[in-house]
Amino acid sequence: MGARGASLQAPDADVSQLLTDSRSLVLPAETLFFALPTAQDSGGQRYVRYLYDQGVRSFVVETLDEIDDEVYSTSNILHVPSVLDALQNLATEHRMQFDIPIIGITGTRGKTTVKEWLYQLLCDDYRIVRSPRSFNSQIGVPLSLWDIDDDTTLAIIEAGISRPGEMARLHSMIRPTMGVVTNIAPEPEDEFGDDMDRKAAEKAKILYNCQSIVYRADDLGVRKAIKPLLDASDEAPIDIIAWSKTDPDKELFVELVSSCEHRTELNYTFAGEQHTLTLPMTDAMDVNNAITCLAVMLNLGIAPEVIAQRMVRLMPVGTRINVIEGVNDCTIITDEYPNDFVTLTPAVNFMMRRAGNRRSAVILSDLNPEAIEPHVLYSRVRSLMRAKQIDRFYGIGPEMCRQQELFASLPEAHFFGSTAQFLSEMAQGDFDDETVLVKGGKEFDFGQILDMLEAKQHQTVEEIDLNALAHNFKLFKSLIKPTTRTVAMVKASGYGTGSYEVAKTLQDRGADYLAVAVQDEGVQLRKAGITMPIIVLNPMVTNYKSLFTLRLEPEVYSLEMCRQLIKEGARYQTGAPLPIHIKVDTGMHRLGFTLEQLPAVIELLQDQHIVQPASVFSHLSVADVPGEDEYTLQQFSYFDQCAGLLRQHYPTLPRHILNTAGIVRFPERQMEMVRIGIGLYGMRTVDDPREDALQPVATLQSVVISIKQWPAGTTIGYGRRGVLQRDSRIATVPIGYADGLDRRYGNGAIALWAGGKRCPTVGNVCMDAVMIDVTDTDVQVGDHVEVFGRHIAIDELARVRGTISYEVLTSVSTRVKRVYYRE
Repeated sequence: MGARGASLQAPDADVSQLLTDSRSLVLPAETLFFALPTAQDSGGQRYVRYLYDQGVRSFVVETLDEIDDEVYSTSNILHVPSVLDALQNLATEHRMQFDIPIIGITGTRGKTTVKEWLYQLLCDDYRIVRSPRSFNSQIGVPLSLWDIDDDTTLAIIEAGISRPGEMARLHSMIRPTMGVVTNIAPEPEDEFGDDMDRKAAEKAKILYNCQSIVYRADDLGVRKAIKPLLDASDEAPIDIIAWSKTDPDKELFVELVSSCEHRTELNYTFAGEQHTLTLPMTDAMDVNNAITCLAVMLNLGIAPEVIAQRMVRLMPVGTRINVIEGVNDCTIITDEYPNDFVTLTPAVNFMMRRAGNRRSAVILSDLNPEAIEPHVLYSRVRSLMRAKQIDRFYGIGPEMCRQQELFASLPEAHFFGSTAQFLSEMAQGDFDDETVLVKGGKEFDFGQILDMLEAKQHQTVEEIDLNALAHNFKLFKSLIKPTTRTVAMVKASGYGTGSYEVAKTLQDRGADYLAVAVQDEGVQLRKAGITMPIIVLNPMVTNYKSLFTLRLEPEVYSLEMCRQLIKEGARYQTGAPLPIHIKVDTGMHRLGFTLEQLPAVIELLQDQHIVQPASVFSHLSVADVPGEDEYTLQQFSYFDQCAGLLRQHYPTLPRHILNTAGIVRFPERQMEMVRIGIGLYGMRTVDDPREDALQPVATLQSVVISIKQWPAGTTIGYGRRGVLQRDSRIATVPIGYADGLDRRYGNGAIALWAGGKRCPTVGNVCMDAVMIDVTDTDVQVGDHVEVFGRHIAIDELARVRGTISYEVLTSVSTRVKRVYYRE
């Protein structure tokens, strides 16, 4: 691994697990931890001592500065120039030990679906190792390759990139024997922008030295990228399967016969022979992914009749983990990925990060069969439950019952032959104030269990996309210097999206601070397990004990408040002084000290040891209004004077004045810290192309519960305000002003998204329902309806109300169920 030096104090240690995330520890004694640094600091190095205390004795580090004597003298410490290089070099060496077929899959979309479907289609023929979930990055790929062992006969590895130069490193590790490219399309989060030729050429590097390649010839970008490879005879692959729906001369020519009732009929020609295929899907992207799988199977020599038998049984690939409010203060986590051990471990890790100090429970059905003995497979499940200290385990299914003796060492384990038996013997009251993972195969219909455990059954739901939140945070991080710290705003319950899941995601993504509006919000986050620094803005402190005990860092904006804080803190402060954040009024004229008041503040603070200034900050009034830049510049100037005075006494005191709009428009003023607010949630703040890549975090949606046909002239709703001008199909949707759908949205003022089209409202918005015109769609009862999200922008609704997007987002009623998910 290119070690500079090594201290091998446990040379006989067996390493079966590679770890890069301390939260995913399972088998400490068999773990080698790679202390990956971050752009801001030493990163994983900070967790060496914690992992040592958990039983880990093997570490790869870039510096010995933070390794204490006890750890160094009793552990295997590999000191390397680059931890990432060491991880990748180890994976490369490991992969080279195995002479087996390896399929490398790349593309913009469909990688995970193709990988999972190939696993479903080929698991009867091979002992397969595949990338867990979407482990396709510079870190994920080496972790995936490490799972290959002597029993493996086929590996299927995803390869994802976001910047030039990455694919060469992935290819050197994977060294695929077969390369697969799904498609090439723009991605807002990568560094290729609209340069699809450059992106396609980078992705095509996965194909170098492959014995065979599979690609869609109808994708022009893919075809152009592959051409130089095919022209280079010394690097040309032995077998090429280019599939097409338009060119009958390609190796695999596919013709669509029919598509209806969730099934698609295809004819295809391969090696001069014609065959028929039925796919259990109609979505165009899914059909293309299935054809890519068909091409791979034909390349592997699977008989067409066998392919036809297996294809018709393909199961959809879910890629979401959902977090739902449960009964009796429970949190319910559902995992839509296929139900096997490879996906179980990440799901349990996710649950435990959410559980904090609360009890944990796992409800798990029989796992999908694998090419190992059941007792070996379920022994691994037992070991995972024991390592993660799961409090209660519920196994459902005949195989679970046969293997139940393996779980005798768990604190509490219960087994049921079927979902029906579980429901007949368990009740809502059996679950209380705990985090519950529900993961089962589709044949077990765990939706019935979710119906029992969900706290709210309202058909209107606000979905919170945690991937989009992380993406937006990453976007703003890219606009600031690596050394600039971030304050993520989660006030007003995460702008109405729910504070805990948002806060947990931002904590995991490396935000330096959270900021809440009132003390109670901070207390709730601490009780839920959020450990990172929390700033309390605009505090009216009524409970000084919890403020000091929970280390909530208040904004201080008046001398009276500061004196009271010091007085009360003398009763509760223990250990280090409580950090406080000094607010100065530079022009908002709401709260804060003036320049003239600061000498008195400094005198007061220097004569005590209860609190300690942690930052000085202010709010910009019009950072999002270019026409008011002169006023903003005046605020900057006044802030410099105030901060300068404070820094005469506190030289390293961090400063922050930029909000979301300020980060975009005034990057030169970012100083030591910035605050990211509404932009985290996907809302634009200024007309600037740097915000074009923002993704909406919240989607408010409901369902159609009724459709009726009415003749022209019929009136709809209260007050007979909706008068039909034509014969119409009118749908009723169960969302009204009690849910946050403003009454001003009625009578065609807005449209909701249903059936792939905008459907205007008809008549007045009711308390619990709204009517929409679906005449020009094929919408049916039960179909989803979007109020805002990817098709209907929140800004559009705000304009109708004559307000701002903040108000629309925060006005969604608490009776609307929030569902948090990540892909």
